[in-house]
Amino acid sequence: MQHTIALFVNDQPGVLTRVATLFGQRGFNIDSITVGASEEAGLSRMIITTTGDDHQINQLMKQLTKLIDVISVTNLSKNPFVSRELALIKVSAKPSQMVELNGIIEPFRASIVDIGPNSLIIQATGDTEKIDALLVLLKTYGIIELTRTGSMAMARSNVVEAASI
Repeated sequence: MQHTIALFVNDQPGVLTRVATLFGQRGFNIDSITVGASEEAGLSRMIITTTGDDHQINQLMKQLTKLIDVISVTNLSKNPFVSRELALIKVSAKPSQMVELNGIIEPFRASIVDIGPNSLIIQATGDTEKIDALLVLLKTYGIIELTRTGSMAMARSNVVEAASI
C-alpha cells in the first residue's frame, strides 16, 4: 500500500542523508521525496512516498522519530490530504502538431512553456495519477525528456496525527 509521510525536520546538513539511510536500512524504497522550507524559520518539511503495510510503516515512523533533527512524523495517508506534483515533459513535435497537442494537454490544465523547432516542453501539475495519465497520451509523440518533482502533500483541514519528539 502506498503511504505519504510528512517529516518536520531541522534545516541542517546531513538530515536528508540520515533519513534516506534509515529507509534503506529498513528495506524501504523511497518512491518520491521532496524537501523544502516550511512555515517556521530553520525548519524544513520532507514529504516521502513509500510502499508498505500499516505495521511496517508504523515501525518506520517510530524509527524516524528517534533520529536527531526530526521534530515530527505524520502519516498523511491515514486521513484526507491534498497531493500535487509538477512535471516538465519534453515531447518530440513538429509545428504542424501544435494544435493537436494543445487539444491533448488542455483537459489536463497543462501548458506549453517552451517551443523549439522539433520539440516542446509541457508543464503539468496535479496528483500522480493525473500526471501518469498525461504521460500515457504523450508517449505516442515521443517523450524526449521527463522530470518530476515527486509528491508535495498537506493534510486537509485541521486533521493532523503527528508523533513529536
